Order: sequence, then C-alpha cells, then structure tokens
Amino acid sequence: MAVEKTVRITSETGVHARPATALVNKAGHYSSDVRLAYNNKSVNLKSIMGVMSLGIPQDAELTIIAEGSDEVEALDAIIEVFKQEGLGE
Repeated sequence: MAVEKTVRITSETGVHARPATALVNKAGHYSSDVRLAYNNKSVNLKSIMGVMSLGIPQDAELTIIAEGSDEVEALDAIIEVFKQEGLGE
C-alpha cells in the first residue's frame, strides 16, 4: 500500500530547476516508485523533465506518493528536501 503526503509550496518562485533537481536526486536513492501529483497530473519524481513539466507555482498544493519496499523512508526524505530547499510545508 502506498504512502502519501500533501505539501503546500511556499517558495515565491515555486518549484524551479534547482530544487526540482534536489528532489529528483533524492527520489533516485530509493527503489520505491515515487510520484508527484499536481493539478490532476501525476509524474515520476525521478524524472526532472516530468517534474518541470508540471510548472508548480507558489501556493500550489501537491501530493507526493511513494510505493514500494522503502516507501516510508523515501517519503520522509523527500519531505525533508522540501523543507531544506525552502519549498514548502
């Protein structure tokens, strides 16, 4: 069963290339399938092009979904990147 968490983007610039790269790199450390859902679209969080294609602005609410053997660890680590990058809460 998948785990998920919703975050609100507080960064004025939204999710741009630098923090998106940090998210993709972190997601790549885990074997679980990690997805980012926003605006009725869902993309693989291990794909920088997928993440950038969402065009996530400030105040957006998005959901991170992880499913697999290390899903809880993956979700926790990605939430930590959101906080470290000042992206959201």
